[in-house]
Amino acid sequence: MRPLRFAKYQAAGNDFVVVDDLEGTTPALDAETVSLLCDRWFGVGADGVIRVSVGVAAPFAFALTNADGTPAEMSGNGIRCVAAFLHAATQVDADALDVQTPAGVKHVTLDLADGLVRGATVAMGVPNFTKAAIPMRGPAWETFQRQPVQVGDLSFTATALSMGNPHLVLLVDDDPDRYHLEHLGPALEHHELFPERTNVEFARVGDDAIDVRVWERGVGETLACGTGACAVAVAANEAGLAPSRARLRFRGGTLTVERREDGEVLLGGPVTHVYDGVVDLDRLA
Repeated sequence: MRPLRFAKYQAAGNDFVVVDDLEGTTPALDAETVSLLCDRWFGVGADGVIRVSVGVAAPFAFALTNADGTPAEMSGNGIRCVAAFLHAATQVDADALDVQTPAGVKHVTLDLADGLVRGATVAMGVPNFTKAAIPMRGPAWETFQRQPVQVGDLSFTATALSMGNPHLVLLVDDDPDRYHLEHLGPALEHHELFPERTNVEFARVGDDAIDVRVWERGVGETLACGTGACAVAVAANEAGLAPSRARLRFRGGTLTVERREDGEVLLGGPVTHVYDGVVDLDRLA
C-alpha cells in the first residue's frame, strides 16, 4: 500500500487535489498517476493536482500538474485554493501570504469569516500581449488583438495574451453555450499558431457581467478558470467593451477581476474546502 494524503478544494467549480509536501517526504507523482488521480470515475476527480512545498523566493511553492499529466505554469483558482489550504493547515495565521509559482511570486489575500476562509484574491501580475510571451508564432514583438482566427469553416475575432500561461479569448455576440466546445476547444488549443498549445475562452459581454465558457489546455472544459477570467476581462477592457473591474460568470460560479491603473490584475472569488482523504496509489492503476 502506498497511501497519499490529500485535500480537495474547489473555486467556482474549478477543483484540485492538493498534496502537502512541506516536509519534502511526499512521493513524486508521475504523469500517469496524476491522470489517474484526476479521473472523475476511477480516481479522486479533479482538474489538476497541486503540490505545495517550501519555496525559495517565497515561504511556499506551488506546482500544478494538469489532469492529462502535463505541467502548468499558473492557475489563479489553484493558487487561491492553496492559500486556503495553508490557512486551514495552520501554516499561516495572517490574512495574506506569498506563494512562489513558475510564473513568479504571487501575493494572496484571504477573506476570513469566523476564522474560516470564504474567498481569496490574488495579484496575478501584468498581462503580456507579445507573441514571444504567449508564446505564439510570428515576430516576437507583434501582438494578436481583435484579429481573425479560423477553425474549419468558422471564423472568430480573437485576442491572444499571457497571464503567466497562454490564452486565446474569443469575444462573441452569441451565448457561449451555443458553441460546441467539445469540438472547437481541442482544435483551438492545438492551433498551429500556438507551439505550446493554449487555453481558450468563449466570452459574451453583458450589461452586468461577462458570460464565459473555457477550454483549458491539458484538461478540457472546466467549470471556471482563474487565469481565463483575467484574460477575458483584460481582452474585453482592451477592446473598450468592459470597465476595468468586471464580473465573470462561469458555469461553476462568478469571479471578479480588476485591472488596476499600474497594470496589475487582481482575481477574486470564493474558495471551498470539499474534503480531506487518503488514496492508495497502488489501487489507482
